[in-house]
Order: sequence, then structure tokens, then C-alpha cells
Amino acid sequence: MRLALKELLRKPGRFTVVGGALTFLVLLLLFLGGLLDGLYLNSTGAIRSVDADAIVFSEDARQSFLRSDIDPDTRATVEGVDGVGEVGGLGLTLLGVEIPGETDIADGAIAGYELPSGNLPAPPPPGQAYADRKLEDLGLSVGETVLVGPARVPLEVIGWVEDTNYLGQNGIWVEPGTWREVQNANRPDAFVAEGTFQALVVRFADGVSDPGGLRLEIDGATGTTESLSEADAVLAIPGITEQDSTFTAIIGTTVLVVGIVVALFFALLTLERAGLYAALKAFGASNRSLVSGLILQAVLVAAGALVLGGILTFLLAQVIPPVVPVQFEPSRAASLAVLVVLTAVLGGLVSLRRIIRIDPASAIGTGV
Repeated sequence: MRLALKELLRKPGRFTVVGGALTFLVLLLLFLGGLLDGLYLNSTGAIRSVDADAIVFSEDARQSFLRSDIDPDTRATVEGVDGVGEVGGLGLTLLGVEIPGETDIADGAIAGYELPSGNLPAPPPPGQAYADRKLEDLGLSVGETVLVGPARVPLEVIGWVEDTNYLGQNGIWVEPGTWREVQNANRPDAFVAEGTFQALVVRFADGVSDPGGLRLEIDGATGTTESLSEADAVLAIPGITEQDSTFTAIIGTTVLVVGIVVALFFALLTLERAGLYAALKAFGASNRSLVSGLILQAVLVAAGALVLGGILTFLLAQVIPPVVPVQFEPSRAASLAVLVVLTAVLGGLVSLRRIIRIDPASAIGTGV
């Protein structure tokens, strides 16, 4: 292993090509992972922010907020189900938002809510709103008044919330009466009556042992609803499942390319070193030590590529426009790093059989 390390230190140029290729692939992997996380988080934040044990839609809504309608009588039935703790209304309206001093119209998801959560404070006073911090990147400041939709309903922004967007639209969180004003002024064809919401956020009482069964019980009691867990409501968002499977396939293919690049490089390197390996075996070196040295080189080359790729990704992140939904999560970077190193090890092991079959006698007459 010491010989392998010394070779890496004394002749780094030998590993430049594979290191450069791996650095590019690491950059690609990190960018794809950041884009996947950005798209996912930017589409699902509103649902993940409400801390729900169940999200209740009307049965004919096909799990869509924009098609759902829950009236006060249905809500009362849900509240009366044994095991239900808190119930709050939730409504979402997708509209353009005019930011003072900005010429471009921002995309907005105006959310009317009742229940605070770990990510959301108590609803603001009428006419005021909490805005997702991503709107700060688009030029919005606390204290400014935005104009929402064609009706240009004014909302004063009094604070920030984070990770609350829906379908890529910037979250703006208001109390229910303000949301109905925005909805009815801009979408008179989808008028929302007093006390009506698109969905209900339900939190179960302590001690509920069968959340799935209680969701079914809620739907049985109302006869007109479909209750989903928070995770299922996230997956019901249009495009989320397809988006995840597509990016996962691309990332998986890129990881496979990493393994192929490493395998080809070390296979060629093993052919080049055949005489050296034969001589080392003749002097008593074991197959295990030779393979360990090769794997050490593969790991160190992969680690160097991860460092350089990470630096390049960080520099790239500084110039990516705010409209591009890229979000680099430490957990994603860590999992990709482990995956790259493991793939490099597996690629290096492709040469294992060739090293084992080298005959020490072949060193005779090689001049090594």
C-alpha cells in the first residue's frame, strides 16, 4: 500500500485523466442532485410545512387542492371523529405577484391557513402576509406591499417563512378571510364561500395507534372525502413521482459511468504494471497487498475528484440565477460522495482477477 501511495504522490500526472473525468462526473452528479432537491422542495414545501397527520380532500378532487372543496358541515363531521385532535382549513391559489420596483411578475402560491406549525407562525392579521424567503431573492423586502393577481389585491409582507412553496410558486401565507378575498377577486369562477376551504389539515390526538385506520374512519364518517397522509399528499402533487424517477435514473446512469471509467483506467494500468506486479510477487508481495494498493489509489483519486467537484459546484452555485430551482442539500452531497467512493472501489476491483493471475515467474527476463 505504501508503494501505491508513493506512486500517487510522485507521479500524479498518471492519474490526471481519470481524476479529471471523475471531477466532471462529480460536478454533474452534484448539480443533478441539487436540481432534483430544488424541484422537489420547491414543489412540496407548502404541504410539508403544515405538520399534518391527514390532509382531507373532497372525494371528487382527485387529490388536488385546486379542485377540492370542503364545506363547514363536512368539517364539523371530521372534527367529531374520535381520535381527531386539531382541524384547520387550508386553501391555495396560484397567481402572479407584483413586487414593488420589479418589472417581472413573480409566481405566487397564496395560502390561506388556520393552524400554526413548526415552520409557520400563527396566521397574520387581515391584509398582511408571511412570504417565502425565496421572494427576497426576487427583490421583495419585509414591509413592502405586493399586488396579487389581475385584481391586484394588496398584501403587506410582515415577515419571512422558509421552504413553503407549492408547485414551484413562491408561498405567501395569509389568514383565511384574506385568502378568500384574493381567490374570489381573481377567480370569480371558483368562488369560495365563507367557512369553506379546499382541504383540511388534521392532527390526531395523542395515543392514536393506527393513523391509516383513522384516515379511513374520517372518510367513512363523511362519505364525501379522501384523506391522505402528508407523505401521500406530497406524492399526489402533479409531476413529483415522474420527476423523481427521471432524475434518479439519470443519477444512477451517471454513477454507473463513474464505475466504468474507474474500471477501464485501472484495467489499463494493471496491464501496464503486469511486469512490476510479477516482480513484486517474486519478492514476496501478496495478492492482497497489491489489490489493496490499487483500491487505495482508486479511493484517493475519487476523494480528490469529490473535493474538486465540490469546489466547482460551489462556484457554479454562486452564478446560477435565482429562477433556477437548484438547492444543494448536505445530505444529498454526503450520499453521493459515499456512492462515488463505493463505485470507484468496485471499478478498481475489476482488475482483481487479472492481478491474481499474474505469474511471478513472468518477471524473469523482464528487466524489472
